[in-house]
Amino acid sequence: MTQPSLWRVLEPKWRTALQRIREERLRGGSGKLLTLTVVGVAFWIGVFGAFYLILKYFRGVEDVGPLLAAKVLGVVLLAFVGILVLSNVITALSSFFLAKDLDLLVSAPVDWLRLYLAKLGETLLHSSWMVALMAVPILTAYGVIYRGGPLFAPFAVLTLFPMLVLPAVAGSALTLVLVNVFPARRTRDLLSIVALGAAGVVVLLFRLIRPERLASPEGFRNLLDWVAVLRTPTSPFLPSEWATKATMGFLQGANDPLPLVLLWTTAAGAVTLGALLHRQLYATGFTKAQEGAERFVRGGLWRRTVGTLLAFLPVAKREFVLKDIKLFFRDTTQWSQLILLAVLVVVYLFNIKMLPLHRGEPVGFFYVTLVSFLNLGLAGFVLAAIAARFIFPAVSLEGRHMWLLRSSPLDLKTLLWSKYWVGTVPLLTLALLLTGLTNVLLQVRPFMMVVGMLTIVALTFAIAALALGFGALYPQFETENAAQIPTSFGGLVYMMATIALLGAVLRALWTAVYAYVRAVYEGQPVVVDAWMISWFAVAAALCAAATALPLWVGLRRMERFEF
Repeated sequence: MTQPSLWRVLEPKWRTALQRIREERLRGGSGKLLTLTVVGVAFWIGVFGAFYLILKYFRGVEDVGPLLAAKVLGVVLLAFVGILVLSNVITALSSFFLAKDLDLLVSAPVDWLRLYLAKLGETLLHSSWMVALMAVPILTAYGVIYRGGPLFAPFAVLTLFPMLVLPAVAGSALTLVLVNVFPARRTRDLLSIVALGAAGVVVLLFRLIRPERLASPEGFRNLLDWVAVLRTPTSPFLPSEWATKATMGFLQGANDPLPLVLLWTTAAGAVTLGALLHRQLYATGFTKAQEGAERFVRGGLWRRTVGTLLAFLPVAKREFVLKDIKLFFRDTTQWSQLILLAVLVVVYLFNIKMLPLHRGEPVGFFYVTLVSFLNLGLAGFVLAAIAARFIFPAVSLEGRHMWLLRSSPLDLKTLLWSKYWVGTVPLLTLALLLTGLTNVLLQVRPFMMVVGMLTIVALTFAIAALALGFGALYPQFETENAAQIPTSFGGLVYMMATIALLGAVLRALWTAVYAYVRAVYEGQPVVVDAWMISWFAVAAALCAAATALPLWVGLRRMERFEF
């Protein structure tokens, strides 16, 4: 029997993608493409500008500058590899064992190797496209600063592609082994906890190593020790280190083919070993994946605790809140990410504690206030990322059940209200914790403490509303993996809109905060005049508009859902 080609196996996927594009175009989806293009280009310009300034400074430092540039690239690529491994482990489970097209593919006369390559490519695409897009402006900045020329672009693709393949193969192999030990639907829960716990440990260890010492030669006994550390690779066995050496070697004219050969031969060997492992274990693992998931649902505890606390609410609102809380904690892929979140909070506060700001000096006061002010933007970005993972998918996770809610006598406004507050209250708690503890560690004055706490509260309400509003505006009811929802078109637009809001609010507050800092620095009394109040009012108006408008648009969109 003639085997179908790999292209034929992949044909249903790309035809489905093309059909979705056509449907979006018929529904006026060209505006989405235009919005995504504008937002994406603006984001690329921002990332490119930041790296361009850093690399331009490094290039002006003789001898040490290229070493610093190589170290920065190595750290960035190492972070990409870590993200890719975790992402591929989760995505491979859906692609290889839980996808809807597997029943047809497994029963069809498709060779095991073609099936493996097709699903590996699908896993690679879903897990790596954001990292690949993020790498574009970074590598472009390196090419411009170090004059890589027109050949640098294809060389960068030639270097980056095998580095993306290796985590995909590793993640798929690990998932394949675990599915043969545990049923696939239990493996999803196990993978979520193990992967996030491992990520938390890696982040914590990375923080305790304190890599910022590389930017401070004073911490070493002499300059030679510092240069020696810069020359030492992070690890000679990591693909990110090979990619760094290949890239910097091309830019500096040292055409050493060894790093590129290592990347491609290792990627080819990994794909071969992964294919052999797939041949031996996939049939057994896929059979186990068909076992039903065991779920024990006990709602008495939530009703006695949260239900009692919310007894003052009307019945419909209380039941919606209880439903959303139960759904969150029943899904291990959702609540297990709290492990990583806790570790990141500890690392975040540790970073603030270790800042050498000399708080007792006048200059120290300026830097403390500046860090406290900029921390509002950083904390807002962290909250936006968390909201993208937990609040943005809230409407999409209702799936096809949304038609039942729409056809019932229940009020959609109540449903939206429930999802908003279930997401906002924990987010607000985290926001107050981050901002409050950070300001305490920085020992800021009461003025900045009040400004910081009020600002982060207003930003939290706006960020949660933006996440829920964009989630309702761009739902993903057909998704097979909840982790893919935040990386959709709507998720990207939401993150860009949130970044724009943070920039606008901080710009409005800066004038008032600068007047305060200048008065204290010059020993003059701080006067809260009409000019300062007007800028506070502008920031409050921005947050209020970013809270009310997305919720209103989201409600109108939910009322027009079609199934």
